[in-house]
Amino acid sequence: MDKKFAITYDIGTTGVKTCVFEISDSVKLLGAASQGYQLYVFSDGGAEQDPDEWWSAMCSTTEKALEKADISADCIDGISFCSQMQGVVLVDKYGNHVRRAMSYMDQRAREELKKGLAYGFQIAGANVPKLLKSLQITGAVAASVKDPVWKYKWVEAHEPENFRKVHKWLDVKEYLICRMTGEFCMTPDSAFATMLYDIRKGREGWSKEMTDMLGVKFEHMPEIKPCDSKIGELTEKAASELHLVPGISVFGGGGDASLIGVGAGSVEMGDTHVYSGTSGWVSTVVDRSIVDTNAMIAAIVGADLGKYNYFAELETAGKCLEWAKDHLCLDEVGIYLKKEHIAESYEAKYTSLYDYMSEVIDKVPAGSNGVIFTPWLHGNRCPFEDPNARGSFFNLSLDTGKSELLRAVIEGVCFHLKWFIDVQEKKIKTSQKIRFVGGGALSQVTCQILADITGKTVETVDSPQNVGAVGAAVIVACGLGMINGVSEAKKLIPVIKTYTPNADNKAVYAKQYEVFKNLYKSNKANFAALNG
Repeated sequence: MDKKFAITYDIGTTGVKTCVFEISDSVKLLGAASQGYQLYVFSDGGAEQDPDEWWSAMCSTTEKALEKADISADCIDGISFCSQMQGVVLVDKYGNHVRRAMSYMDQRAREELKKGLAYGFQIAGANVPKLLKSLQITGAVAASVKDPVWKYKWVEAHEPENFRKVHKWLDVKEYLICRMTGEFCMTPDSAFATMLYDIRKGREGWSKEMTDMLGVKFEHMPEIKPCDSKIGELTEKAASELHLVPGISVFGGGGDASLIGVGAGSVEMGDTHVYSGTSGWVSTVVDRSIVDTNAMIAAIVGADLGKYNYFAELETAGKCLEWAKDHLCLDEVGIYLKKEHIAESYEAKYTSLYDYMSEVIDKVPAGSNGVIFTPWLHGNRCPFEDPNARGSFFNLSLDTGKSELLRAVIEGVCFHLKWFIDVQEKKIKTSQKIRFVGGGALSQVTCQILADITGKTVETVDSPQNVGAVGAAVIVACGLGMINGVSEAKKLIPVIKTYTPNADNKAVYAKQYEVFKNLYKSNKANFAALNG
């Protein structure tokens, strides 16, 4: 097979990772560069990002990634994306954003949700006639304050001057595609995430019935194009800013929820993967629309035609460990040896602070000596919806130290991921072997804890933190006709390490898991009193 070269942009919540791949009989990473940007969080629940900061980070990292890959810009055959989803980027007729993008984390639109859906006789917080109609048409229900349609309605209600300028409603990567090509579009997975997409039409279109019901201007919805379709070509202006050449094919790409599974090689019917990055989730490939309104789980449209991802999401997963790093990992747990950072000492055996944290965690017994952490640092969506829920450490004693707290953070995230698996099992069968990807999968200690808590065999792949970008590279391979669909991804992405459950830890984790699930029920009213 002739080799081709692709650039992919993994547009995350906290930064962009730009990767250069060689695609032939396998997907080979040649070079990568990352750059962060701001997440603007407000006291009223708002969470926004500046699209210009995304673009600036892309421009900077493209040049660096090409340098590391040691290839010239004119070698690039295709561009694609793996992106955060359920953002709202409202643009004018020239493709310029009329306000900052509203992140999937934004939860200001409580009043808009109440007016639009949460009134009258309800099931799962939604007006029954509207709920039933939405399930029939879209296979999902916009019952969360964080769902995009309510952000759209919030702008309409609170920023009428901005709203009058709106030409199209785009998601994150679609804005960047527009900036590259001048084309307005959405891929089916992004369209589905708006809860306005008619799954009965396949990849053909929006539901006028849904836009009318929820008060969305139908003309604001862009054309829907497949993930592996060529949307357009890189314009001269965009090429100049990105340090590329004009005319490169730009493909639709996919959201992180669609392509991380592809990059993990979890693409066959019934395959389950677990992701732990800033957010976290459990996703299983299914062949039909499935909704569990009580647990806030739905089968979302994937990158592969005819397949869905039965998807349960945790708002803060790896973000919890980042919080622990920033707020617990000070001198008290020995990060500084002779006042020298452990990763900077020439004698250091640690390549990063997280490696040292993993060693500290590994010395603590399973169960963190009775301490349990709840990972709801920015509310929770599934299997219960509550923006007021928060993180906590439970069952501290005089003997509790920071090492126990660190391990409890990892265990708390894994307990919640197990909760997802158990809830999914009520509707489908998850796989016994699960692919674990994202930054969390870099730690062998975390991988083993996940295996022990879930009782599943955990498999990891090479560079698990880059699997979204790998999935985007697979899309380029499809778009260029190099492979016959994403179902061929698995043979290109082998397992490199396997973790089996440690039976000795089963009893302690089983007991703590039951307590973990009870902590929200016991504290729901307290969360509301403090954060409502």
